[in-house]
Amino acid sequence: MPEQHEAHAFYRRYLAALNAHQFDRMGEFLHERVTHNGAPTTRAHIQAALRDIGEAVPDFTWRLRGLVAEGDQLAALLTNTGTPTREWLDQAPTGASFEITEYGFYRLRDGRFTDLSNLHDADTLRRQLAG
Repeated sequence: MPEQHEAHAFYRRYLAALNAHQFDRMGEFLHERVTHNGAPTTRAHIQAALRDIGEAVPDFTWRLRGLVAEGDQLAALLTNTGTPTREWLDQAPTGASFEITEYGFYRLRDGRFTDLSNLHDADTLRRQLAG
């Protein structure tokens, strides 16, 4: 199990890679096979989803507001912001930006994530994007 300060440093490196849209670096942070929101998936699938976000919302940013680490688990409170420049979530870009809260829950094994769960208010996001 990682020490709390190591887990915090690991998560901050993960967020730095996300915010730089360096999605090819996810091998540093995710096992090849992971569970996302309770369903088995692969690192490649998550990377593809992140690339889609980055292409649709080039200024997508994850801002950390709070982080708790206990044993092999992390819980993060984030603010997500951005302005889509192409269709995203079945909505054409309107020039509207969004700001939503995300809750992330993670489990680490051997220095990388094995389980990820993320929760945000999709209805609020869609309302903001509609302008």
